[in-house]
Amino acid sequence: MTNSLDFMVLVEQARELVRELSIEEYQHDDRWQLIDVREDHEWLKDRLPLAKHLSRGILERDIGKRFPDKSVALLLYSASGQRAILAALSLQRLGYRNVASLDGGYRAWCAHELPLVQD
Repeated sequence: MTNSLDFMVLVEQARELVRELSIEEYQHDDRWQLIDVREDHEWLKDRLPLAKHLSRGILERDIGKRFPDKSVALLLYSASGQRAILAALSLQRLGYRNVASLDGGYRAWCAHELPLVQD
């Protein structure tokens, strides 16, 4: 799927304001709560170990119920990282102070041949 130019510009603008964490950084720091912001059908196929699911469509509405402490370390991922960057920026605007996006997202995880969880 090819993304529109407008979408890519939006992602690049957000990228300047959001911390991106490498897979290696995540693996060496256990304080992060991993959140999958992909769509339900993506989550149901498979996911990263220890991930919790809050799709991009409901994230802003439900984040406060799942994570009321706005200082908690939240690491978001999506298929390639683009939706996670936008979601992280949104959470920052909601007052979450320790938010990051997993660089490369699910695809980078798979490229590293790391384990996935399936139901």
